[in-house]
Amino acid sequence: MVTSTRHIRNVVLVGQSGVGKTTLAEALLHRAGVTNRHGSVDDGTTALDRDPESIGRGSSVSLAVASFDWQAPDGETYRINLLDSPGHPDFVGDAEAALAVADLAVLVVSAADGVEVGTETAWRACAERDLPVFVFVTREDRPRADFEHVVADLTAAFGDGFTMLELPLGEAEAFHGVADVLDERALEYDASGHHHVEPLPDSIVRHEHEVHEHVVEEIVSGDDDQLERYLDGDEPTGRDLERTLAAEVVGRQAFPVLVGSGTTAIGVDRLADYVCEVGPSPADRATIAKDGESMIELKADPDVEPVAVVFKTVSDQYVGRVSLFRVVAGTVRADATLIDTATGSTVRLHAPFTLVGDRHTPVDTLVAGQIGAVAKLDVATGATLASSDSLSVPTPTPPSAHLAVALVPATQSDDDRLPDALQKLVQEDPSLVVEHDALSRRTVLRGVGDTHLAVALARLSGRYDIDVSTEPVRVPYRRTITRVATAEGRVKKQSGGHGQFAVVSLRVEPLARGAGIEFVDEVVGGAIPKQFVQATEAGVVDALSVGGPLGVPVVDVRVVCVDGKTHSVDSSDMAFRTAAAHGVLEAIESASAVVLEPIARLEATVPVETQGDVLGDLGARRGRIVDSRIQGDRQTITADVPLAEIQRYSMELRSLTGGRGSFTLGAIHHDVLPDHLADEVLDQYRV
Repeated sequence: MVTSTRHIRNVVLVGQSGVGKTTLAEALLHRAGVTNRHGSVDDGTTALDRDPESIGRGSSVSLAVASFDWQAPDGETYRINLLDSPGHPDFVGDAEAALAVADLAVLVVSAADGVEVGTETAWRACAERDLPVFVFVTREDRPRADFEHVVADLTAAFGDGFTMLELPLGEAEAFHGVADVLDERALEYDASGHHHVEPLPDSIVRHEHEVHEHVVEEIVSGDDDQLERYLDGDEPTGRDLERTLAAEVVGRQAFPVLVGSGTTAIGVDRLADYVCEVGPSPADRATIAKDGESMIELKADPDVEPVAVVFKTVSDQYVGRVSLFRVVAGTVRADATLIDTATGSTVRLHAPFTLVGDRHTPVDTLVAGQIGAVAKLDVATGATLASSDSLSVPTPTPPSAHLAVALVPATQSDDDRLPDALQKLVQEDPSLVVEHDALSRRTVLRGVGDTHLAVALARLSGRYDIDVSTEPVRVPYRRTITRVATAEGRVKKQSGGHGQFAVVSLRVEPLARGAGIEFVDEVVGGAIPKQFVQATEAGVVDALSVGGPLGVPVVDVRVVCVDGKTHSVDSSDMAFRTAAAHGVLEAIESASAVVLEPIARLEATVPVETQGDVLGDLGARRGRIVDSRIQGDRQTITADVPLAEIQRYSMELRSLTGGRGSFTLGAIHHDVLPDHLADEVLDQYRV
């Protein structure tokens, strides 16, 4: 295995879901001799999508890693760590994790479909991280393939800098090879994905030469010395151009565009060649870390103290929990002992290995920049492992999990095993959030979208044999009062053994919104002893928190205990708790109670052209627009919207914006629900 940081390439495949990223990855693995056959997504035979959920759906639902060696045309052997990220928006958490440890993104675009929503999302994500990008236009063998139209679309959508290093020889069913723009030659491919060099066909010579001149001028313009020689008539060689292009790629001044097909493997070897010879190594890009209170840059130097970041946790059917990590700095050796800087605990990296999907290859050493894995490591996803507990490497924040379902276990056994299984799912996928709804006494599972939750539930069933059904999550309505009222709570049982006796006189008063529950003792003359006053307060708080028979908690109320009666023998804490509960609920019903609904501060970012539809939709949801501002081609809309109206807003906003919109939810407050809607809510609770 390669041990030089300069010869490591960490590459993530990104783009629209279903565009062929996994097919391309499989072609690379087969062409590199890692697999003995070209895996098929449709047949469920890929080396990377090995989990039942990906196989069943015919689409990646989690991040996969494949590490392999590649001998490039320069004669050097490189180690490519290929990260195949899911393109579905529900699994953006895994895509973000992959981007965080990659040094180069390959944006995979369909020659037939061009720039799609997922293309735009992936491009923005790379730009936000200042990540270098190659473009691979795949499916050039498909009907409607139009390579140069795709390049024009990319330029129109994202600006200049797309540098065509290849042109297709034929298109659609006639696609049979590529034209090398830098060296001006044709590469004809056979059925095994290997190519041989031929002269350019007459039909493409003129156009290819025009593209060659344009590309050469673009590349040399980034190097003053090379530009001067070029203007003096010194034509640079392909290797000279590649060296200049490599510097421009690191600086995101150039985005090389290659063409091929993952299905036929045409152009796949050329992609690997360019990744090695033009793509950046870990040594070309520093990692930002926090050392105490200071932010520092960590260079990928194998000779310093080791630092590693756990970017993904997976569940392996044979070895259990597997932690995937990147060595940020230093060298990690087998049985190394490091500190989990988040917890301060010491961990031992016993028997590290590299991955090709679920296939493990043991290694003794992993140098700076390398990606590896270790089993049974008790650390969280995102953990920094270092020799000093003051050091930490920031990792992506999991995406907001706005879609929720309540879980209903089928049996007591399912209920008993559910917490442990959910904990393992969250370890593997931090985008999932598990909560407990105290009122319904249900476990609530939150995810990014419908598919995200469906996959999590499928894993509960298939992996952990836990049977659960789902139901909607209860909206946290509250009630409050609008006027002062009084009531007397009474418990009297003074026959047939030990009796119970308590009488409390209570007054309820409305408080400002958000004030909660306040209890005031105004008893005089010792009518109620102090210990029974405390029991009275406990009974009041319990009754209001539970909400009585309706189960809707009461808030923003001051309860004043003004008087009461006791019995020297039969009074007790329990009697006063019970009397207080009865009395306060009776008083609430006499105080013109109203229903409060939760209102969320929503901030949606959408394309400008969809703002009218989004604003109209928010109005229909009883939303109140707070702010609206435009930044470029994106509009950010801030609104206060009833939580009950946006339970599935993550899915509905996608529909309104063609998948281009996103939103976050901020602070939640409560406000009075209109009477006609309040009656509907209370009727549901009465049932």
